Amino acid sequence: MKQLTTLLTGLTLAGAMTTAQAADITVGGKNFTEQQIIASMTGQYLEHLGYDVNTRAGMGSAVLRQAQENGQIDLYWEYTGTSLITYNNIAERLSPEETHARVKELDAEKGLAWLAPSGANNTYALAMRAADAEERGIFTLSDLADAINAGEEELEIGLNAEFYARDDGWRPMMEAYDFQVGRRDISRMDTGLVYQALRDGDVDVGLVFATDGRIPAFDFHVLEDDRGFFPAYALTPVVRQETLDEFPELEAQMNTLSAMLDDESMAALNAKVDVDRETIETVAHQFLSEQGLL
Repeated sequence: MKQLTTLLTGLTLAGAMTTAQAADITVGGKNFTEQQIIASMTGQYLEHLGYDVNTRAGMGSAVLRQAQENGQIDLYWEYTGTSLITYNNIAERLSPEETHARVKELDAEKGLAWLAPSGANNTYALAMRAADAEERGIFTLSDLADAINAGEEELEIGLNAEFYARDDGWRPMMEAYDFQVGRRDISRMDTGLVYQALRDGDVDVGLVFATDGRIPAFDFHVLEDDRGFFPAYALTPVVRQETLDEFPELEAQMNTLSAMLDDESMAALNAKVDVDRETIETVAHQFLSEQGLL
């Protein structure tokens, strides 16, 4: 167990339990914008509450998860669908609430505690330029399937290589929505290039992540997953149970922050970094200040 270091003097947070003593907490984060923002935000927030925080962002997903299981990372934000599918090999289609309950149960066996999920669901999605979607009358994935099956117009689709090959990716999605697209109509490229290609008109439909700030910045319309193919990827704080046992007030504190995040707020934060080129630390600090957490 980590050693307590410094007594605090009366720090409180909106009725949450008071942190009585400073503690070493290692916060992790993955290697893309949203995760770097949320890791910085968590680190600054916990430091304000009196914890001594070591932040280790920019890690690969599998490496980060293993580091937490091994006790090298105390806390990071994971996506419910990632744990369900990637870490626990559950292919069953579940509601967002069922997904959270299942991963909470399964990961508890590994010494990990899932706290309250945020309203930010960073799931896979397909998008079109908003004006093009309006003109073609394509607003849902079923509309897209109907347009492709009707064969009235060709649609060039941009995907990253991972989604194209995933067991819960492109091919199963086509099967779920009952349509087929030939290889010649699919352009595979890096994720970031998909956004540029869609914006510039090089593809008509592109793979996006639902909370990416470039969606509103580039005026994209996200096609509704009206058959519920994609699992929920709710952004949620996950803490080692050992850490939580030592500092039980951490649960209420992290749940307070989690409740302030949703798709809209997360997309806006991502846009400030990816589009407006503000620093991650500045964006995280500004959000915490606006929410009264600093």
